[in-house]
Amino acid sequence: MRTLRLLTTALLAAGVVATASAQLRPEVGRPLQQAGDLLKAGNARAALAKVREADAVGNKTAAEQTTIDRMRGAAAQRAGDNGTAIAAFESLMSGGRVGGGEQAQIAETLAGLYVQQRNFGKAGEWIARARQLGANAGRLNEMTAYIQSQSGDYNAILRDSTAAVQAAETAGRKPGEDDLLRMADAAQRTNNNAAYSSALEKLVIHYNKKDYWSAHLARIQRKPGFAPRLALDVMRLKLAQGTLTSTEEFMEMAQLAVQAGLPAEGKAIVDKGYASGALGKGDQAERHGRLRDLVLKQDTEVKASLAAATAEAEAKKDGNDLVKVGMVHVSLGQVDQGVALIEKGIARGQLRNADDAKLRLGLAQLQSAKSKAKGIQTLRTVGGRDGTADVARLWAIQAG
Repeated sequence: MRTLRLLTTALLAAGVVATASAQLRPEVGRPLQQAGDLLKAGNARAALAKVREADAVGNKTAAEQTTIDRMRGAAAQRAGDNGTAIAAFESLMSGGRVGGGEQAQIAETLAGLYVQQRNFGKAGEWIARARQLGANAGRLNEMTAYIQSQSGDYNAILRDSTAAVQAAETAGRKPGEDDLLRMADAAQRTNNNAAYSSALEKLVIHYNKKDYWSAHLARIQRKPGFAPRLALDVMRLKLAQGTLTSTEEFMEMAQLAVQAGLPAEGKAIVDKGYASGALGKGDQAERHGRLRDLVLKQDTEVKASLAAATAEAEAKKDGNDLVKVGMVHVSLGQVDQGVALIEKGIARGQLRNADDAKLRLGLAQLQSAKSKAKGIQTLRTVGGRDGTADVARLWAIQAG
């Protein structure tokens, strides 16, 4: 939990100075002024001694006692004497001796002090009081989350963090990163898979960090029923996000591209692997070289037979081969032609997997600046319960 906010010493000292002549007798005001100076200098324990000197004066007025308690609370908190600080601040809160704004600040401070003492019951009481007084909601939420985590009440953390995320979204605001992280952690600990996936996706959407992408992509691939044919699409996302870095991943992705009939893409992946140093080094360098030779050979053969493969696909009654050959054209940089072929294949119908074809179309459209917006729209229409919709949605997020 973050360091709890301290009462502002400068403001307290200024308050003593402002009230000394009008409301404080010299024998009270003088040591309090010295206490304020000592606090500014970082000597909290000496400041406490000066506060005690002021408090020893007899027949104190209400204004004098209020100023003493303010300074005692601030000095004790700075000195790490939480018990004394709590007594001083609770004294201030009794009898309405301070205004509403200061009450909110003191209630928040008391909640934090009780958290430090691990007296979570009293901390909860002061958090509730601080909320009523309009104290900073973010810090109060943070303390509440800390208390819940210490008690192991992850169901409560999930409930509260989810509510905070939903409230932000309803108000048209970006959910807080801390709230989303708490939601993800609590969902994982309580085996709430839907909430965990939702939190990770929102982290990807709103904060777009590599760690969040890695966690979410790993999660998607572990979902029951996730189709193995989508492995290449997931690795494409990893490559786009810069999270595909290992030698084995580059090798696997290039091989998947070749198996999909896209050796030109496989060649581009191998080239990136060599450029990054993931391939071409170590005791497996010869194996990497064989893979590079394979993709070059396959690329040459596919280019030589592309015209015939395209004509053959055009002649078929169903659109499956048109979608496939369209992706080959796209991989070779012939994006417009490839998109047209995929669209023709979808229109022809009799597809083995219509959602998969729409995914291919959306990915193809993303390759051209003029059709990128249309590609995002296409991806948002992709359905399927085998991971196709999940992959398409993430591609739309990545492209947007």
